[in-house]
Amino acid sequence: MKLSNDTLSQLPQTIGRPSYDRAEISPGIVHIGLGNFHRAHQAWYLHALMQRGLAMDWGIIGAGVRAADAGMRDRLLAQDCLTTLIELDPTGRSAEVIGPMIDFLPVEDDNTSLIRCMAGTAIRIVSLTVTEGGYYQDAQHKGLDLNHEDIRHDIARPDRPRTVFGAIVAALRLRRGRGLPAFTVQSCDNLQGNGQITRAAVVTLAQQTDPELAAWIDQTGAFPNSMVDCIVPATGPAEIALARDYGIEDTAPVSHENYRHWVIEDEFCAGRPPWDLAGAIFTDDVHGYESMKIRVLNAGHQVLANAGELLSIATIADCMKDPLLAAFFRKVQTVEILPHVTAVPEMAPEDYLTLIEARFSNPEIRDTTRRVAYDGSSRHPGFVLPILRDAVRSKSAIDGLCLVEALWAQMCTGQREDTSGIAPNDPDWEARKSAAERAQKTPEVWLQQSQIYGDLSEQQDVVARFSYWLSMIRAQGCRAALREYLGH
Repeated sequence: MKLSNDTLSQLPQTIGRPSYDRAEISPGIVHIGLGNFHRAHQAWYLHALMQRGLAMDWGIIGAGVRAADAGMRDRLLAQDCLTTLIELDPTGRSAEVIGPMIDFLPVEDDNTSLIRCMAGTAIRIVSLTVTEGGYYQDAQHKGLDLNHEDIRHDIARPDRPRTVFGAIVAALRLRRGRGLPAFTVQSCDNLQGNGQITRAAVVTLAQQTDPELAAWIDQTGAFPNSMVDCIVPATGPAEIALARDYGIEDTAPVSHENYRHWVIEDEFCAGRPPWDLAGAIFTDDVHGYESMKIRVLNAGHQVLANAGELLSIATIADCMKDPLLAAFFRKVQTVEILPHVTAVPEMAPEDYLTLIEARFSNPEIRDTTRRVAYDGSSRHPGFVLPILRDAVRSKSAIDGLCLVEALWAQMCTGQREDTSGIAPNDPDWEARKSAAERAQKTPEVWLQQSQIYGDLSEQQDVVARFSYWLSMIRAQGCRAALREYLGH
């Protein structure tokens, strides 16, 4: 049956659903970038609280700053903003419908509705899931890229911003003018120090047009760091069909693994839901959790995904079934990544790696290599290259990490080893493809993309090992390079 408020009571008894009265929910959070991950993670934690009669004044209003978000808005509004979550456990699947989201704002070029909503008295948290590239970071100079076209637009037209940060600054300007307090800006993205990065982006952008506003935001606002962890594949026909198997007509269901982890810095300026009662961890030291997750899981995804694309391996689980790729993953992790990861109170790095290997191997999770490899221009600088820099500084092993970069460079040529084509898979695909093609003759050209590699192109050992691996991949193929790295 079509998912809606009216049909909730008619769902099969095996499917979880809200026990709370959704009409009693009032807004407290605007979430920007409302895709699959948010609904399987942050929204689920809020749903778990509402199931206990808590946090009913923290309802979520969805929002987006990209034209593509309009489609998600249409789909969710048509089903009263309900979502079917399907947990993919190797021992058995289960489904539940969650309902903490109560509205989705119009998607507009000038973000008028979003700004107006964030400036309202009810909103106390603005949370974000906008992908790494959506933070407009300058990889070479760090901080907000003031030369980016979208950022320049927001500086010139602060009342009609394009970006999420421009919209946040505009809303905070209105709040300050009305004598209202600032809200908390909560990043739920895979960036180490995501709260610090978000604070710097918002304050830096505000400084360009209103230094007094920037100082007020910096002094009275809050930008907690957090670590978010749950593997959530993209939704396609198979996921929609899976929801139908449960008797639900949901045009935007979400599948997810049987694991969630959320660690949050307890820095909120206008209150917060008691997410810890639903299993989240509040701490004053998020950094260790962030580092472990980003370096082992997110960088680990990049270790596998580009090789998987070159070898026409469809999913991450399929990569882990390939003995050569699984051995490559483990050696890069144990020899070159784990030495730069510190333990957290609940977990040693070696134990976390074992957990990640099991999660990546879950055959129920059809997480495609294409999705994981998408936007390498953001993911490699965010996940892999900080480890490589640490290894260079400490004179540690770098061979496997250089091979990972060579695999990415080869993937960006747009052709797999079976000669099939790889469709554009990066926001800057043409630039990456051009560099990859030139690197076929002169490998070091790839590392000269300063917006990605910065001064790594000046590290002779990095250039030498990268060039060696890319030349071998080009001449002998991906598997030959992997075997040589493994000593097979």
